[in-house]
Amino acid sequence: MISTLPITDAGDGPLTLVLIHGWTCHRGHWQALLDNVPAGTRLLAVDLPGHGEARDALLSQWTVRAQAQALVEALKAVEAPVLVGHSMGGAVALEAARLMPVKAVVLVDTFVIPYGDLDEDTARQIEAPFQQDFAAGIANLVANNAGPGLSGESKKILEADMASAPGEAMLPLWSDLLRWSPEAAFAELTCPIHAINGDLVGDAARARCAPHVREWLQPGTWHFPQLEQPAEFQERLNAVLTALERK
Repeated sequence: MISTLPITDAGDGPLTLVLIHGWTCHRGHWQALLDNVPAGTRLLAVDLPGHGEARDALLSQWTVRAQAQALVEALKAVEAPVLVGHSMGGAVALEAARLMPVKAVVLVDTFVIPYGDLDEDTARQIEAPFQQDFAAGIANLVANNAGPGLSGESKKILEADMASAPGEAMLPLWSDLLRWSPEAAFAELTCPIHAINGDLVGDAARARCAPHVREWLQPGTWHFPQLEQPAEFQERLNAVLTALERK
């Protein structure tokens, strides 16, 4: 089914959920959900090009759109899935939904950075630390975005995972992501879009998304709700799936 990207396949329900990790992350960051598959679902957790076991995959461009194109190619035999994307994975999910039929998109703390509202100076300020020292930039990202629900040891593991991603691919992808806007996807998509958000999503991003996205809050989490509070995250995801069934 998926010959172009590494995948973990769990469950055998009629509804397929594709789990898409964030920037510099990998499919193993969905492990708690893969170990406890929601009823009636099949989970496909994918490593995007440049990440995890696909770290050596080559793209002609390291962009959000190219990541989405690679994902769509990998999913060409999957019929109308729900795309669940964490952080950058949400941006990839929105772009992929423009290229293939999907039942819905679920964004997981995607707009902790207010994509579409960053001016060029701000984008450069955000990307500069990673260009100067990639590992230090990742360490700072984890320190400021992984919440108290993650133990110190878990944060160290997350930091090591993210810092091990190849900088030569991650830096141009980060640059493109900071300049990406959801507006084209919001204008085109007719499928439901939901968001499970932690405490860090700001007012500007919330205002941009409000006309297009149904938000579900997971209080007490920061940028990694599925890692910080896996049981509570599954409750929110189950609520989203129940809402989709009622549509």
